[in-house]
Amino acid sequence: MMSAERLAIPGLAGRRVLVTGGSRGIGRATVDLLARAGASVGVAYRQAHDEAEAAVSEARRIAPESVFWCQAAELSDEAETARLFERVDGEFGDLDGFVGSAGIWNARPRPLDILEYAEWEEMIAVNLRSVYLGTRAAIERMGAGGRVVLVSSTAAQRGEAEHSHYAASKGAIVSFVKSIAVELGPRDITVNAVAPGWVETDMSAIALQSEDRGRIEREIPLQRVATAADVAGPIAFLLSDLARHVTAEVINVNGGSVRCG
Repeated sequence: MMSAERLAIPGLAGRRVLVTGGSRGIGRATVDLLARAGASVGVAYRQAHDEAEAAVSEARRIAPESVFWCQAAELSDEAETARLFERVDGEFGDLDGFVGSAGIWNARPRPLDILEYAEWEEMIAVNLRSVYLGTRAAIERMGAGGRVVLVSSTAAQRGEAEHSHYAASKGAIVSFVKSIAVELGPRDITVNAVAPGWVETDMSAIALQSEDRGRIEREIPLQRVATAADVAGPIAFLLSDLARHVTAEVINVNGGSVRCG
């Protein structure tokens, strides 16, 4: 967990931000960092109720002057997404920022010849349909100066053998970002993505334990696996006034392992 030390990040104090996947991993680290910067945060989560409540409790401890809340939502479902944004309307009214970090990844190799249609559909629903539904609802509640930050992956840029469904879902997010950034630019809404590589999260824990950890780290120029906080920092930057003229970009957070920027 991050330090609870307060931070002054231009434009984040008082900003109202919805973070999906905010109960664990990159989303949770983002909630912590936004609380330290004085933002108010809604935490959307899929199943991890206790972790979401803990995230909100910690945020309230850090910034008692701000508003924090959490709600379970299956964001690939249109009706549940609508209910989540009814909560947004009640708690915040309008939104200043949206962070789409909810997602799944399966450590089991799934070569195309055994990848089942149901597995493909689940990956696309959770990783991509949820981004479409959440982003569309979020921008309806944003005025000028809104910020959208979506979490992609290095898999979007170089592919990932035996995980084509995951790579396809994350690659689509990059194209989505670049497309709607042009549409929303005249409204002064920026749209960007971060693309992490290996990150120390629950989602990657099994793979990091079963793979050759030393080989993974040797392939990263910085020689270490990222923490969730390493990814939360660039997300907070993109939400802040420091990045007010940055849009349609993908910030790579991979320790130099994929050099495509």
